[in-house]
Order: sequence, then C-alpha cells, then structure tokens
Amino acid sequence: MSATSPIAPLHAATADLDPPLAAVDMATLRANAADLVRRSGGRPIRVASKSVRCRAVLAEVLGEKLTSAGGFAGIMAYSLAEAIWLARHGARDVLLGYPTADRAALTELAADPDLLESITLMVDDSAQLELVRAAVGGAVRPRVCLDVDASLRVGPLHLGVRRSPIRTPDQAAALAAAALAGGFRVVGLMTYEAQIAGLPDSSLPVRLVKKASAREIERRRAAVLDAVTAVAGPLEIVNSGGTGSIELSAGAAGVTEITAGSGLYVPTLFDDYRSFRPRPALYFALPVLRRPAADIATVFAGGYIASGPAGASRMPKPVWPKGLRLLGTEGAGEVQTPLSGAGELAVGDRVWFRHAKAGELCERFDRLYLVEADGSRTSVPTYRGEGRCFG
Repeated sequence: MSATSPIAPLHAATADLDPPLAAVDMATLRANAADLVRRSGGRPIRVASKSVRCRAVLAEVLGEKLTSAGGFAGIMAYSLAEAIWLARHGARDVLLGYPTADRAALTELAADPDLLESITLMVDDSAQLELVRAAVGGAVRPRVCLDVDASLRVGPLHLGVRRSPIRTPDQAAALAAAALAGGFRVVGLMTYEAQIAGLPDSSLPVRLVKKASAREIERRRAAVLDAVTAVAGPLEIVNSGGTGSIELSAGAAGVTEITAGSGLYVPTLFDDYRSFRPRPALYFALPVLRRPAADIATVFAGGYIASGPAGASRMPKPVWPKGLRLLGTEGAGEVQTPLSGAGELAVGDRVWFRHAKAGELCERFDRLYLVEADGSRTSVPTYRGEGRCFG
C-alpha cells in the first residue's frame, strides 16, 4: 500500500487486529468538522446523531457534555429513547428529528424536569399532540418543534421525501395554536429539504431542480415562520439543512441553526457533491477467506446495505486494494462477498470498504477504532457496543 493512500494510516494502526473492523481517521474527521463550521457561516450546527451513532464521536465535536463546542450546538436525535439516553449522559439540547409514539419514553420524559427542559419533541399532526398528552398527563408542558414539509411540488410532481403533512402558513399556524391550546410550549420550526441536502449534484437538471427548490422553500419558510410566530411568539429554534445544503440554509433569512452529521464521516453517497470536497473518514476492513477463481477473492461478511431505494448506490464500495468490484450476480453478501479484480490478494489479507451512508455502519460494529495522525488508536463503543438499539 502506498504511504500516500488515505487507508495507509488506518491499515498500519490496526495491523495487529483481526477484521472485520471499522476505523475512523480522526485527522480527517476533524478537518471535516472544521469544514462544516466554515460552510455554516457562523450558524451553529446541530449534529444528526443517526449519522454518527457513537458517543465518543459526538463528544469529539460537541464536547464531553454532548452539548456545545467549536461551532456545534445541540443534537438532533432520531428516537426519544435515544434522546433520553444522551441527556442522561449530559446532553442539554436535544431536538427530535421525528415524531414519537414511544409511550414508555414519554412517561420517563414527563417524570424528569431536566429531561423536559433538555429535549424538544417533533410534531406535524394534532394526533401526535394527543398521543403525547395522553402519555405524559396533564401537569407537564413539553417542548415541541413543528416539522414543515420542505419538498418541491411542480404540478402533480412531489420532489422530495414524504415527511410532514404541514406545508402552508395556515396549516403551520393551526398546528401551533393546537399545541398551545393543549398545554405545549411551541419553541421551534424545522424544514428539511431532503431533495437538496440528500441529492448529489450528478447532472445539470438535478442542479437546476435543487436551485429552484431552494428558492421555493426560502419564500415559503419565511411565510410559515411569520404565521407561526404570530401565534406562538418568537421561536428558539428555526432548523434547516443537511450536509449537502449547508450553504443554502446558512444564507436563508430566519434560520437559526443547521443540521449536519454525514459530513463528519462522508459516506459514498456524498461523493458527487459540488458544494464541498468529500474527505472520507470512516472505513471498514474485511478479511479474504477464499480465492474461488484467478480474478476473484471472497471476503467475510460485507452485506452492509444502506437504507433507501434498493440499488447499486446503497452497496458498500471496496476502495483498497484499487480495482476491486462487487459481482453483479451476488453483490455484498450476508456472510461472504466475492470481489473481482483481486490480483495478488491472498487468504488472510484484508480489503477496505466504505459504506454508502454514515452512522448506519455502526449498527454492524460494536466498536470503532479512532486512529490519530501519529498512528495511535483508541477503541470506543458504538451505540451497539453500549448495548443500545433505538430502531
């Protein structure tokens, strides 16, 4: 392996370990964190925990108390049980990115004043408010943030993800009023433009659609924000963006913070963005088990398929040695993965891969090896390694 390969430090630092293993280049992760802060133009970045799934890495960017440091402030959690767990470890600003129907977690939230002040629930429907109220009882006033649909609609076409049913200023104001009437504190508004943040700049038509979408959501967000503040007063949180759309959110009027997470690890789905230079920080290694043909090596495991629409873009990508390719007839397998272009690979050698998404890889490994520029390494548990599975 060339000493200039980005894999070389990780390969050397873990040479005494048996794969499968996952490793993080900490110098690159810190450079990625600094680049996120630079791109945000002074707006604080809320870390999307689903794209990290490791407390030690969250602490790297948010500080030991998982709350605020160096341009990062707060966590966007994907589960209320996860939010409570993080708050028990010190986090004091956790925004749920999604509604919850976890009655047991809601009961725990209601019983602890510190949790009630540290965690903000996400809602987009009065039915969710009713479910929460039934679980927490009538004596507490949970914090809530309104999720407003940020997709682009062109005639009958819906460009973006299917999230919130709340789209217009009147709908948002009505939900805010229902929340206030139900005894909730309306503290925030979120617009996640997935069709911008999560879509690579793969062609001119895609880039034009993203620009049109950015113009549309900026106008509509301003109107929605005016309508909600007229009902609920000034908001603490106006959240927007993602790793792929930081600059657009940073320049938008009224936005107080930007969410990002995948930009720390930089998985393969972010390789074709033009808004930033992808610098992968997270890799995993698998051992060669057999050589079934002159050009094929078979590695152990590997079927770490990313969520989203099934297809080649969700497959893990072999990145070292160079020239390796998944077989179209088998792909990445449950317990073994054959690779063509195997060259001189021998049984016992290792192959390095990247995952298509970010934190999802941590559901496959109970620890990450954090590798420093001097070659030293630290073993830290992932959520899975701490015995936690939040769905």
